[in-house]
Amino acid sequence: MGLTSLQLAAFIDHTLLKPDASLAQIEQLCAEAREHGFFSVCVNGSWVAAARHFLDGSDVKVASVVGFPLGAMSSDVKRFETEVAIDDGAHEIDMVLNLARLKAGDDKYVFREICDVVEAADERTVKVILETCLLTDEEKIRACKLVVESGAHFVKTSTGFSTVGATIADVKLMRETVGPKFGVKASGGVRDAQTALAMIAAGATRIGTSNGIAIVKGLAANAGNY
Repeated sequence: MGLTSLQLAAFIDHTLLKPDASLAQIEQLCAEAREHGFFSVCVNGSWVAAARHFLDGSDVKVASVVGFPLGAMSSDVKRFETEVAIDDGAHEIDMVLNLARLKAGDDKYVFREICDVVEAADERTVKVILETCLLTDEEKIRACKLVVESGAHFVKTSTGFSTVGATIADVKLMRETVGPKFGVKASGGVRDAQTALAMIAAGATRIGTSNGIAIVKGLAANAGNY
């Protein structure tokens, strides 16, 4: 695809969302993001302030998940979680869509909830996680359209905590639905350079992965083979 390791790194949200992640591991995550030039680190809300501290003086952004990983909590909780993350220094918000409401056809609820998070994010980038493995293609299309209309900035495939992560087919469908300029993030199961490049070719503008180092090193090791 013609990307250098540094160019590929700029697509990556370097992610650590394990429930038992420690402060030392968050510090290591941030050091790795600095070293390799990843776009951001993506962490749970309680680690946002620490990540901002560890990344002070760098260009690496801090993304916080909201409503993670199920998306089934009250809209007010998601809004408050967003406000706290922003107060703690988050540059970006990755929120989980309310899947049950979407599947029930309650698009008004889903739209209002996303709008609330966008408002609470106060002009920061908002990515909306669809958990595509649990949706039909029709539901994915409806969800994408609601996200675009809400004022959010990205649609995102997956939490990485469900049955299947990102697929090429889903990324293509999302890109076709949101148009050429809207953000599309492929996350869940992206573990090597070949897969990351395939997701970008399908339309992804961001890659969420806990395997960022292996991806950029794999690209460098196989230069000319992709």
